[in-house]
Parts: sequence; structure tokens; C-alpha cells
Amino acid sequence: MIATPPTPPRAADALADMLIDARSRSLSLMRDTLEIRELGPRLSIVNPPLWELGHLGFFHDHFALRGLFGLRDYRLVGSERLFDSGSIAHDDRWALPLPSRDETLDYLSRVQAAMLARLPEGEASAAQSYVYQLTTLHEDMHGEAFLYTRQTLGDPAPALGTPPREAPGEAGRGPLPGDVTIPGGRHRLGGDDTLPFRFDNEKPPMAVEVAPFSIARAPVTNAEFAAFVDDGGYARRDYWSEAGWRWREGQGQEAPVYWRRGADNRWEERRFDRWQPLAAHQPVVHVSWYEAEAWCRWAGRRLPSEAEWEVAASREPSADGASLAPGKRRFPWGDTPPDAGRANLDGWRLGPLDVAALPEGDSAFGCRQLLGNVWEWTASPFAPFPGFAPELYRDYSAPWFQEGRYVLRGGAWATRARLIHTAYRNFFTPERNDILAGFRTCAL
Repeated sequence: MIATPPTPPRAADALADMLIDARSRSLSLMRDTLEIRELGPRLSIVNPPLWELGHLGFFHDHFALRGLFGLRDYRLVGSERLFDSGSIAHDDRWALPLPSRDETLDYLSRVQAAMLARLPEGEASAAQSYVYQLTTLHEDMHGEAFLYTRQTLGDPAPALGTPPREAPGEAGRGPLPGDVTIPGGRHRLGGDDTLPFRFDNEKPPMAVEVAPFSIARAPVTNAEFAAFVDDGGYARRDYWSEAGWRWREGQGQEAPVYWRRGADNRWEERRFDRWQPLAAHQPVVHVSWYEAEAWCRWAGRRLPSEAEWEVAASREPSADGASLAPGKRRFPWGDTPPDAGRANLDGWRLGPLDVAALPEGDSAFGCRQLLGNVWEWTASPFAPFPGFAPELYRDYSAPWFQEGRYVLRGGAWATRARLIHTAYRNFFTPERNDILAGFRTCAL
């Protein structure tokens, strides 16, 4: 049997529900896409849809059926030569002799049935809990990628079923200006062993000293970013780093990638396949790290470090407000799992809400929407914590530490609630503006 990190055992029923729900979401996002295109355009930021669907089955098959149970009966012949992202170069995925759509869907169905059949009554083992969560959360990540790929390709919005009923505070409108001041102190950066699952890059937690700082209550809005664009921010070399300016010139970027001027010269944004007036008080989204950095220079602000972001999201003030109280919150509001009244997650709304919405999700210091709505770029390069060791999915973190990536925190409207918490680290290269990323800023 494969060796797995220490993981709290989970109820088998909960693991089954996660697995079934993730697959249902994947198929609801992909079935109509596969009817339009099975391969699609060869772009560096997307995968061929049929390949990506097969990769999901392979990942469950490789780590659970083969790795955990030693089974091979449910495998698709040659699947490791077709769907292993660690050994198949991105550009080669369009030229592979992929199975048909029906064969791929059958493969996914057989693998899932075998995994469900091997869940025990009651509590699963620690090893099974780890592997099943790993493969399910991996599928959740691809589910988010399926959504922003639809945006990239200009496909229609997906039909995800009946969304949850509108929650109190969801309809909040308008901006949320101002900063909160957070006292400095010692902080353990990363995920601790109270979490039901941790990825390898979240551990071991690292002790850091954080100086006092002031951070915005909300992410930068479309209106705030439009002021930068309208002030000639994309034409001013002095607002951009050398690498950022090269990127801007190479892309010919004069505004966020999905913005345009409408007939009345007002800004519009494309959501999936439709253009609509720019929502002034929603967070700006689909901006690169370079664009966030340039806005900060224009505004006299800065991006938070990931340690500052995590302190704002997970810590509480001491009784006198002069320091940080002991302990960490799993979520900004406490340890109660996310719901529709606290965070815009799980994709049901198919886009962000105004930054003033969801006050029930505020952190102890009064920051809003630290989870959900948009991923938030930080100033921190993606790097291992001291003592890092790659785990079962060895290619998850280790290959990317030296790739010039930056850490993003907090999740977006398409992120699954079961994936995200205040210690979760996402990471992308600074030019990526196809992902669901915005940013929050700190005072200088």
C-alpha cells in the first residue's frame, strides 16, 4: 500500500458524497462543451476538453484504485500514456490518440463505481480518507478551470442546476471603502493538523513575525480599476515593473482582457459569451499580477504578503486590540463551514457579487469576502516552507517553486467550499489574466 501523510479519518458517507458531487459538477460543465469541441484551440492556458476529462478519471484510477488498492481491472488500456499530466507535455495533448467521448465517460464511470464500492461502512481509514480527498479536491480544481476556460473561449454560461436560495446580505450593493489596522505579532503561516486535509505546500506551518499593517476592507473594484485605466495607467511606463511592461507591450494590453468600450464609450465586460455594462462595485477580475502591481503604484498602495493576508483572514485581536490573540480561525468568520450567507463559492452565482455583500463573512478585523468572489494576488513568490516534503501527488507543488509564480489566497466564486480555508495556497505565473483573480491592497 502507498504511504500517505497523517490525516484525520473521515466518514465513508462523506467521502462518497464528495466524490459523487465533484463528478456531477464536472459532467454538468463538460457535456455541452464536448458537443461543441472535443479538442478545441491549442492554447497554453487551456487543455483539450476530452483530454482533461480523461485526466480526471486517470487521477482517481492512478492514486486510488492502483495506488491504494493495487487494482488494474478498471483501467483504460494505455491511460498513463494518454492522461498523465506529469509525463505528457501540454502541447502534445492535442495530438494523442484519445478514446472517444463515450469510451472516456465509461472509463470515468467504472473508476468511480469501483472507488465507491471500496468504501467501508462507518469510518474510512486514514489512508483512504487522504487519497479520496486528494483525488476529489483535484477534480474540484479542474471544475474551476472548466469554468474559466468557458470564459476564455467565449462559450455560454453553464447550467449548474438550482442555486441556493438568496441568503441574508447577499444582495448588498455598493463599495466598501477604507482600511482596517491589524496589530503585528507572531504567526504560524500555513495549515495545522486540525484541518481535515492539507496539501503539501501548506505544511509544516512556518513561524513568521508580522509587523502592524493596514489592509483594505474589500478587494479593488471595477470602478477603482477603471479610474487607473482612464488615467492612462496602461500607457505610463513608470507604473509598471520591467517585466510587467514587457508583458503589457507584448499583449498590446490597454485594459483588463475582457473589457471594451461600448457604443456610449462606457466600459463593458464580457461574461462568458455576453457583453454587459461593467459592474462598478464588483471586484475587478481577470487581471494579472503585473496589472495589480501597476495599479498599486498608481494608487500609492501595495499588495499584501501572504502572511499579512493570512493574519487578516485567520486571527483575532487581543482583548485590548494591541496585539494578536492566540489561535487561528479556519474561516474568516470562525470555524463554521462556508454557506451562501458568508461566502460566494461553489459557482452557483456564475460571477462575483458587489464587494459590500455578505457581511456575515467578515473577519475578526472587519475585512469582507476574504473567501470567495475572487482569488487575491499577494506580493509573495510561491516558495516552500522550511521542512517541506512532497507528498503522494509529487508534482502538485515541488516543480513550481522555481517557476516565478506568486501566491493567491481566498478562492473565487467558482471555487468549491470544501477546498478553501484561510491557509490554502494557490499559485500562478504573473502574466495569467484568464484565472478568476483580483486583488486587495495595503497602505504603504
